[in-house]
Amino acid sequence: MMPSAQFPDLKGASVLITGGGSGIGAALTEGFVRQGSKVAFIDIADAPSRELCDRLEKSAGNRPLYLNADLRDIEALRAAVAEAAKAHGPATVLVNNAAYDQRHELKDVTVDFWDENQAINLRPQFFAVQAVAPEMIKAGKGSIINFTSTSFMMNNPDMPSYTAAKAGVIGLTKGLAGKLGPHGIRVNAVAPGWVITERQQKLWVTPEALKAHVDKQSIREVMQPVDLVGPCLFLASDAAGMVSAHTLIVDGGYF
Repeated sequence: MMPSAQFPDLKGASVLITGGGSGIGAALTEGFVRQGSKVAFIDIADAPSRELCDRLEKSAGNRPLYLNADLRDIEALRAAVAEAAKAHGPATVLVNNAAYDQRHELKDVTVDFWDENQAINLRPQFFAVQAVAPEMIKAGKGSIINFTSTSFMMNNPDMPSYTAAKAGVIGLTKGLAGKLGPHGIRVNAVAPGWVITERQQKLWVTPEALKAHVDKQSIREVMQPVDLVGPCLFLASDAAGMVSAHTLIVDGGYF
């Protein structure tokens, strides 16, 4: 269920979300749409993205703008940012959500695999910020939310390139917060725990693994994509007006 809280300053706000067509990203797209924001999202998966737009137009009366682009292609990313701004006005909220948590063995990682992994999980976050920052600076305000992960905090052994990227997101967030803060732009990170998206369910969830994980959460409930919506709405809104350079962990109190 979507959060019941409404943030009046998000109504009509121009919001840009990367990876907004499925999983956590689709929940974020819906969450901002239901706040009355003008939402554009970038995704590479065409069919589910169009289905999401149709569903939200029908159920919420507010159709998001879907922009097909591969975030590994920085020029395509820049073009998508420009198209979103043309349609909705320059973004005052950017959510860098897109990621690809492919498991990999230490011995199997090649230079090409490493570079490809960083090109999905870290590099686009910087260049998306670079693309939206000039107009945010002109506006004198903005909220940037970068998705990291608790996986690197838990010493996850199964994806070292991914966890390196996600640790890098926190360093990037703090550096950008220092750079952009004088212009009224807040930059924060959100670190989800194990959120059971369709992808997770298909590839890695077993009843035993899920139970073991949930048993180590203070809140003994399976985390769903919608659980990330409220924290992001808060960070995007002026309710978080003096919150910057922080990482908000959303993991059910994992210990």
